[in-house]
This record gives sequence, C-alpha cells and structure tokens, in this order.
Amino acid sequence: MAEATAEKKTTKAGKRAVISTGGHQYLVNEGETLEVELLNPAQQNTSFEALLVIDGDTVSVGTPSVAGVKVNADIVEQSVKDDKVVAIRYKAKKRVRKVRGHRQRHTVIKITKIT
Repeated sequence: MAEATAEKKTTKAGKRAVISTGGHQYLVNEGETLEVELLNPAQQNTSFEALLVIDGDTVSVGTPSVAGVKVNADIVEQSVKDDKVVAIRYKAKKRVRKVRGHRQRHTVIKITKIT
C-alpha cells in the first residue's frame, strides 16, 4: 500500500493587508478591486492604514495599526448604487401597511500598492 503524503504548499502571493474603512475591515491584495462605503468624491486616490500585514510567512499585527505601512488605492468609480432593500410593516386586519426602500451608495476602489 502506498502512503499518502501531504505536502504543505506555501504560495507567495505578495503582500496582503487588512484595512479598515466605513466600519468594516477588508483583507486586500495588490491589484484587487472592491466596493467600500462612499468615500470623499473630491479625491482620485486615497490611502489606508494597515491593521495587519501578511508578507509570505511573516505576519505583523498593529496596535492599532502597523507602523510605516500604508495601503494606496485609486478610486475607479464613485457613487455606485447597490440593490434596493425593501422594509415592509404590515398588521393584519388593522389597516396598517408601510413600505420603505433604501439603496446604499458605494465607491469602487482598486488597491495599487502596499508599502
């Protein structure tokens, strides 16, 4: 019988970082595109502080952010509307019916560099 050997593969995908914006935290790579909460429309590029940095096998955890590490991003698209969320309030036999809708606005950013 042949024994199955499990090899541990370590992939070098470059630096990865955790950033915080709009009350959410995102794990990002260089070149990644993601939707975040609406940012200041006057800027074309922005930077975030890194809360955690993964560089190969080394992990740096910040208190609260890693010193000297910035994540730069370009704003690709501003004010993208999300799908509509409908909230309905209904009481049977009471003539109570209320419908409200909301569309959240987002900004699409592309991570350019983790330094």
